[in-house]
Amino acid sequence: MLGKLPILLVAALALIPAPASADTIAESQGVTGGGGSNLPPYLQCVPYARQVSGIEIRGDAWTWWQQAEGHYARGPQPKVGAVMAFKPYGRMELGHVAAVSRIIDSRTVLLRHANWSPINGRRGQVEDDVAAVDVSPENDWSEVRVWFDPIQNLGATHWPVAGFIYPKKAKSPPGKARLADTQIAKADLDDPIGAIIQARLAER
Repeated sequence: MLGKLPILLVAALALIPAPASADTIAESQGVTGGGGSNLPPYLQCVPYARQVSGIEIRGDAWTWWQQAEGHYARGPQPKVGAVMAFKPYGRMELGHVAAVSRIIDSRTVLLRHANWSPINGRRGQVEDDVAAVDVSPENDWSEVRVWFDPIQNLGATHWPVAGFIYPKKAKSPPGKARLADTQIAKADLDDPIGAIIQARLAER
């Protein structure tokens, strides 16, 4: 009997499924579209916010606020289509981004975002039109509570917010615009191609 144990052990191990690779897990969650899975796709917050807002920023969510400077208008008040940029806080080390889909009142908006609530026990799910409530003392949207699906209510955490990134492109500072205009005017008189190139560089 003892002599048969190694054989039985090998046979038992052969029946244990091998650990799933990242590709296999992604495929089972519908990311690659393979395997015929009917599960919703796994999405991180960044690509989903970019898709629904049209704001073309990449990289971790916590970098969006600074990346938007000079490229997109920013501000402290929510607007439909804007992206709420969360600061890193607690276990949310990479921050979070969510698009504003509707404004209910001065303290309440609805958000579209991904990878916030675990739904049916799985993270990375999309939530559309869920509530976020401003809980900042000054009503400046610097702290919010957000709908959390497992409890079917707002979560208790006061999440810090950097502000809102608006889809509208940022305007060039007046001084920089005047410099560009001067260089373009000079281009008409001197070296058109060279001056226009310099003017375009000054606009960046």
